[in-house]
Amino acid sequence: MTTRVAVIGATGTMGRLICGLVEQADHYELVARLGSQSELSEMLGAEIAIDVTRPGVSQGVVDFACANGLRVLVGTSGWSEDRIGSLSHRLAGRDDTGVVIIPNFSIGSVLATAFATAAARFYDSIEIVEAHQAAKVDSPSGTAVRTAELIGRARAELGPVSAPHTDQRARGQQVSSVPVHSLRLAGLLARQDVFLGGPGETVTISHNTLSAQAYERGIMLALDATREARGVTVGLDQIVDLGFGTTPTPVGASVTGAGASV
Repeated sequence: MTTRVAVIGATGTMGRLICGLVEQADHYELVARLGSQSELSEMLGAEIAIDVTRPGVSQGVVDFACANGLRVLVGTSGWSEDRIGSLSHRLAGRDDTGVVIIPNFSIGSVLATAFATAAARFYDSIEIVEAHQAAKVDSPSGTAVRTAELIGRARAELGPVSAPHTDQRARGQQVSSVPVHSLRLAGLLARQDVFLGGPGETVTISHNTLSAQAYERGIMLALDATREARGVTVGLDQIVDLGFGTTPTPVGASVTGAGASV
Protein backbone atom coordinates (compact mmCIF):
# COMPACT_ATOMS: atom_id res chain seq x y z
CA MET A 1 0.00 0.00 0.00
CA THR A 2 1.42 3.38 -1.03
CA THR A 3 1.56 6.18 1.56
CA ARG A 4 1.32 9.78 0.34
CA VAL A 5 4.01 12.10 1.72
CA ALA A 6 4.49 15.88 1.82
CA VAL A 7 7.89 17.38 2.66
CA ILE A 8 7.94 20.78 4.32
CA GLY A 9 11.34 22.41 4.01
CA ALA A 10 11.87 20.60 0.72
CA THR A 11 14.33 23.14 -0.66
CA GLY A 12 16.90 22.69 2.14
CA THR A 13 19.70 20.15 2.19
CA MET A 14 17.83 17.64 4.35
CA GLY A 15 14.59 18.32 2.50
CA ARG A 16 16.16 17.51 -0.85
CA LEU A 17 17.67 14.34 0.56
CA ILE A 18 14.33 13.19 1.96
CA CYS A 19 12.46 14.01 -1.25
CA GLY A 20 14.90 11.82 -3.19
CA LEU A 21 14.53 8.93 -0.76
CA VAL A 22 10.73 9.10 -0.84
CA GLU A 23 10.69 9.17 -4.62
CA GLN A 24 12.92 6.08 -4.77
CA ALA A 25 10.80 4.07 -2.32
CA ASP A 26 8.15 1.80 -3.82
CA HIS A 27 5.71 2.18 -0.92
CA TYR A 28 5.73 5.98 -0.73
CA GLU A 29 4.52 8.70 -3.09
CA LEU A 30 5.79 12.27 -2.86
CA VAL A 31 2.71 14.42 -3.43
CA ALA A 32 3.92 17.86 -2.25
CA ARG A 33 7.16 19.80 -1.78
CA LEU A 34 6.70 22.88 0.39
CA GLY A 35 9.25 25.70 0.55
CA SER A 36 9.35 28.92 2.52
CA GLN A 37 6.82 30.61 0.24
CA SER A 38 4.36 27.71 0.19
CA GLU A 39 0.99 27.67 1.90
CA LEU A 40 0.66 24.96 4.52
CA SER A 41 -2.58 23.88 2.86
CA GLU A 42 -0.45 22.45 0.06
CA MET A 43 0.30 19.46 2.31
CA LEU A 44 -3.36 18.47 2.40
CA GLY A 45 -3.90 15.28 0.47
CA ALA A 46 -0.83 13.68 2.01
CA GLU A 47 -1.01 11.12 4.81
CA ILE A 48 2.40 11.96 6.32
CA ALA A 49 4.01 15.38 6.61
CA ILE A 50 7.79 15.47 7.04
CA ASP A 51 8.95 18.67 8.75
CA VAL A 52 12.55 19.73 8.15
CA THR A 53 12.07 23.48 8.45
CA ARG A 54 13.46 25.78 11.17
CA PRO A 55 12.86 25.88 14.94
CA GLY A 56 10.64 28.95 14.68
CA VAL A 57 8.50 27.40 11.93
CA SER A 58 8.23 23.78 13.03
CA GLN A 59 5.53 24.28 15.69
CA GLY A 60 3.11 25.80 13.18
CA VAL A 61 3.77 23.05 10.65
CA VAL A 62 3.11 20.30 13.19
CA ASP A 63 0.00 22.00 14.59
CA PHE A 64 -1.50 22.43 11.11
CA ALA A 65 -0.71 18.87 10.05
CA CYS A 66 -2.15 17.33 13.23
CA ALA A 67 -5.26 19.52 13.06
CA ASN A 68 -5.89 18.10 9.59
CA GLY A 69 -5.32 14.47 10.54
CA LEU A 70 -1.85 13.96 9.06
CA ARG A 71 0.85 12.04 10.83
CA VAL A 72 4.10 13.95 11.18
CA LEU A 73 7.79 13.11 11.13
CA VAL A 74 9.84 15.97 12.61
CA GLY A 75 13.52 16.38 11.84
CA THR A 76 13.72 19.98 13.07
CA SER A 77 15.53 21.03 16.25
CA GLY A 78 14.08 23.25 18.96
CA TRP A 79 11.40 21.05 20.50
CA SER A 80 11.63 21.73 24.22
CA GLU A 81 10.24 19.58 27.01
CA ASP A 82 7.31 21.97 27.45
CA ARG A 83 6.45 21.96 23.75
CA ILE A 84 6.61 18.18 23.56
CA GLY A 85 4.45 17.84 26.68
CA SER A 86 1.89 20.28 25.35
CA LEU A 87 1.75 18.48 22.01
CA SER A 88 1.32 15.13 23.72
CA HIS A 89 -1.55 16.51 25.78
CA ARG A 90 -3.30 17.79 22.65
CA LEU A 91 -2.92 14.47 20.85
CA ALA A 92 -4.02 12.30 23.77
CA GLY A 93 -6.78 9.93 22.74
CA ARG A 94 -6.52 10.68 19.03
CA ASP A 95 -6.05 7.75 16.67
CA ASP A 96 -5.98 9.73 13.43
CA THR A 97 -2.62 11.43 13.96
CA GLY A 98 0.70 11.14 15.73
CA VAL A 99 4.13 12.76 15.75
CA VAL A 100 7.59 11.20 15.62
CA ILE A 101 10.37 13.64 16.58
CA ILE A 102 13.92 12.62 15.65
CA PRO A 103 16.86 14.71 16.93
CA ASN A 104 19.31 12.86 14.68
CA PHE A 105 18.61 10.36 11.89
CA SER A 106 22.09 8.81 12.05
CA ILE A 107 22.25 5.32 13.55
CA GLY A 108 25.82 6.00 14.64
CA SER A 109 24.84 9.16 16.46
CA VAL A 110 22.06 7.38 18.32
CA LEU A 111 24.46 4.59 19.29
CA ALA A 112 27.05 7.11 20.52
CA THR A 113 24.43 8.80 22.67
CA ALA A 114 23.41 5.41 24.08
CA PHE A 115 27.04 4.58 24.88
CA ALA A 116 27.50 7.92 26.64
CA THR A 117 24.31 7.41 28.62
CA ALA A 118 25.48 3.97 29.74
CA ALA A 119 28.89 5.33 30.77
CA ALA A 120 27.48 8.34 32.64
CA ARG A 121 26.82 6.33 35.81
CA PHE A 122 30.54 5.62 36.19
CA TYR A 123 32.00 9.11 35.77
CA ASP A 124 31.23 12.35 37.57
CA SER A 125 32.98 14.72 35.14
CA ILE A 126 31.12 14.89 31.82
CA GLU A 127 31.09 17.53 29.10
CA ILE A 128 29.85 17.65 25.50
CA VAL A 129 31.38 19.41 22.52
CA GLU A 130 29.26 19.51 19.38
CA ALA A 131 30.37 20.97 16.05
CA HIS A 132 28.26 21.72 13.00
CA GLN A 133 28.37 23.63 9.75
CA ALA A 134 28.40 27.39 10.04
CA ALA A 135 24.89 27.65 8.57
CA LYS A 136 23.22 25.74 11.43
CA VAL A 137 21.09 28.38 13.13
CA ASP A 138 20.45 26.79 16.52
CA SER A 139 22.83 25.86 19.31
CA PRO A 140 23.32 23.70 21.18
CA SER A 141 22.22 21.06 18.71
CA GLY A 142 19.18 18.94 19.39
CA THR A 143 21.41 15.88 19.54
CA ALA A 144 23.63 17.44 22.20
CA VAL A 145 20.64 18.50 24.26
CA ARG A 146 19.10 15.04 24.08
CA THR A 147 22.44 13.43 24.98
CA ALA A 148 22.81 15.68 28.02
CA GLU A 149 19.24 15.04 29.15
CA LEU A 150 19.64 11.28 28.84
CA ILE A 151 22.89 11.52 30.80
CA GLY A 152 21.07 13.51 33.47
CA ARG A 153 18.31 10.92 33.61
CA ALA A 154 20.85 8.07 33.92
CA ARG A 155 22.45 9.91 36.84
CA ALA A 156 19.18 10.76 38.58
CA GLU A 157 20.15 8.86 41.73
CA LEU A 158 23.78 10.05 41.63
CA GLY A 159 23.15 13.77 41.31
CA PRO A 160 24.51 16.36 38.89
CA VAL A 161 27.84 15.99 37.13
CA SER A 162 30.92 17.71 38.49
CA ALA A 163 31.25 20.89 36.43
CA PRO A 164 33.32 23.62 38.11
CA HIS A 165 33.22 27.32 37.23
CA THR A 166 30.03 27.16 35.20
CA ASP A 167 29.38 30.80 36.11
CA GLN A 168 31.96 31.65 33.43
CA ARG A 169 30.42 31.99 29.95
CA ALA A 170 33.27 30.09 28.31
CA ARG A 171 32.27 26.99 30.30
CA GLY A 172 29.34 26.36 27.98
CA GLN A 173 25.60 26.05 28.46
CA GLN A 174 24.46 23.66 31.15
CA VAL A 175 21.84 21.10 30.11
CA SER A 176 20.81 18.72 32.88
CA SER A 177 23.98 19.91 34.67
CA VAL A 178 26.20 18.85 31.72
CA PRO A 179 28.23 21.67 30.10
CA VAL A 180 27.59 21.75 26.35
CA HIS A 181 29.92 23.62 24.00
CA SER A 182 28.93 24.46 20.41
CA LEU A 183 31.20 25.07 17.42
CA ARG A 184 29.94 26.43 14.10
CA LEU A 185 32.63 26.12 11.45
CA ALA A 186 32.96 26.08 7.68
CA GLY A 187 34.01 22.69 6.35
CA LEU A 188 32.12 20.64 8.95
CA LEU A 189 28.94 18.64 8.63
CA ALA A 190 28.32 17.31 12.15
CA ARG A 191 30.42 15.96 15.01
CA GLN A 192 29.81 15.31 18.68
CA ASP A 193 32.28 14.35 21.40
CA VAL A 194 31.25 13.36 24.91
CA PHE A 195 34.14 13.57 27.38
CA LEU A 196 33.91 11.57 30.62
CA GLY A 197 36.56 11.85 33.32
CA GLY A 198 37.33 9.94 36.48
CA PRO A 199 40.31 9.20 38.72
CA GLY A 200 43.30 8.47 36.48
CA GLU A 201 41.41 8.13 33.20
CA THR A 202 39.17 9.72 30.61
CA VAL A 203 36.80 8.23 28.08
CA THR A 204 35.81 10.03 24.87
CA ILE A 205 32.80 8.91 22.82
CA SER A 206 32.88 10.51 19.39
CA HIS A 207 30.61 10.49 16.39
CA ASN A 208 31.55 12.20 13.15
CA THR A 209 29.10 12.58 10.28
CA LEU A 210 31.05 12.62 7.02
CA SER A 211 28.19 12.87 4.54
CA ALA A 212 24.41 13.10 4.47
CA GLN A 213 24.34 9.45 3.46
CA ALA A 214 24.63 8.69 7.19
CA TYR A 215 21.02 9.86 7.65
CA GLU A 216 19.36 7.78 4.95
CA ARG A 217 18.73 4.55 6.86
CA GLY A 218 17.39 6.37 9.91
CA ILE A 219 15.10 8.54 7.79
CA MET A 220 13.42 5.52 6.24
CA LEU A 221 13.14 3.69 9.57
CA ALA A 222 11.52 6.75 11.13
CA LEU A 223 9.22 7.25 8.16
CA ASP A 224 8.05 3.64 8.36
CA ALA A 225 7.30 4.10 12.07
CA THR A 226 5.37 7.30 11.38
CA ARG A 227 2.83 5.47 9.23
CA GLU A 228 1.17 4.08 12.38
CA ALA A 229 2.19 6.79 14.85
CA ARG A 230 -0.10 7.92 17.65
CA GLY A 231 0.77 10.33 20.42
CA VAL A 232 4.35 11.62 20.46
CA THR A 233 7.50 9.54 20.11
CA VAL A 234 10.93 11.14 20.61
CA GLY A 235 14.18 9.64 19.38
CA LEU A 236 15.31 7.03 16.90
CA ASP A 237 16.34 4.92 19.89
CA GLN A 238 12.64 4.45 20.65
CA ILE A 239 12.08 2.96 17.19
CA VAL A 240 15.22 0.87 16.68
CA ASP A 241 16.41 -1.94 18.95
CA LEU A 242 19.98 -0.87 19.72
CA GLY A 243 20.78 -4.17 21.40
CA PHE A 244 21.06 -2.89 24.96
CA GLY A 245 18.60 -5.41 26.31
CA THR A 246 15.64 -3.04 26.26
CA THR A 247 12.71 -3.06 23.88
CA PRO A 248 11.90 0.19 22.08
CA THR A 249 8.62 1.71 23.16
CA PRO A 250 6.02 1.12 20.43
CA VAL A 251 5.03 4.17 18.43
CA GLY A 252 1.76 5.33 19.91
CA ALA A 253 2.83 6.04 23.47
CA SER A 254 1.65 9.44 24.69
CA VAL A 255 5.20 10.71 25.11
CA THR A 256 8.26 8.57 24.55
CA GLY A 257 11.55 9.95 25.74
CA ALA A 258 9.76 12.52 27.89
CA GLY A 259 11.96 15.33 29.09
CA ALA A 260 13.94 15.50 25.88
CA SER A 261 14.43 18.79 24.11
CA VAL A 262 15.29 18.26 20.47
